[in-house]
Amino acid sequence: MATADTTNFYANGVIVTDSLYNPNTGTGVGHIAYDPAQTLGTISAPELEAVNAKRTEIVDYIRLRLADGIVDVELDKEHYDMAIKQALVKYRQRASNSQEESYAFLKLKPETQEYILPNEVMEVRAAYRRGIGSVTGTTASQFEPFSSGYLNTYMLVAGRVGGLLNYELFVDYQKLSMKMFGGYLNFTFNKTTKKLTLIRKIPYSGISQTEEHMEDCLLHLYNYKPDSMLLNDYQAFPWIQDYAYSFAKRILGEAREKFASISGPQGGTQLNGASLKSEAVTEMEALENDLKNNVDGSMPLTWIIG
Repeated sequence: MATADTTNFYANGVIVTDSLYNPNTGTGVGHIAYDPAQTLGTISAPELEAVNAKRTEIVDYIRLRLADGIVDVELDKEHYDMAIKQALVKYRQRASNSQEESYAFLKLKPETQEYILPNEVMEVRAAYRRGIGSVTGTTASQFEPFSSGYLNTYMLVAGRVGGLLNYELFVDYQKLSMKMFGGYLNFTFNKTTKKLTLIRKIPYSGISQTEEHMEDCLLHLYNYKPDSMLLNDYQAFPWIQDYAYSFAKRILGEAREKFASISGPQGGTQLNGASLKSEAVTEMEALENDLKNNVDGSMPLTWIIG
């Protein structure tokens, strides 16, 4: 090993991992998150700033593959933007890698059943309350004291009393209790309007409820990955880039096919609009077949029984 980089390593070769924890405010994260540029969690994070750079990279890729600078390419900025947008739309429609599983908290407001979720949300799989539902107020009973008591009684002396089987049965008891007494909220979700309708209305206790005193409901979601994540995905980016190129080629072919030839002193010039359209259609079909083969890193379908 040559000279050590003293900006990233200490003198003994140990990597520098400055803590992001702020002792003045008591906020931030510890050494588990390493961010030497101190941009983690801010709108100026590098992965967000890279979106425009990635889009510019795709535009340059399209221009140069269409031989811009050697011949005149009649595409405007709007055409490049639309090609990139349509590539992202098609990718989100066909590729499972464009989606991610996540969890989010929803404040349950008194006497409110309908909530509008963000446009990125595709599907709501489940809605969990903190424990067994209560019909007398806006809070829910907690399981944590029982679980802690069980751990103290059985798990710490597992060699003499109790054991993992008893704890497993206790967890099953929790799940059954939540099913029977409102721990799992029944709901309907409209994918178009993004409206989540809870089949149960949280009673109003007659006290003005502030945000911090409202119960948090945990939502199990599937949502679209943002553009910044897709454009920085080393497996998805080449597909998006090639599809945008093919889409832009098709636009150019449409324009050049309108005038198949241009009159001139030597008999005129034949434009290649038809061949551009034909090549673009073939390339787009091949790219869509690539998604079926999971070349972008998407997970294939598993066995389905029943």
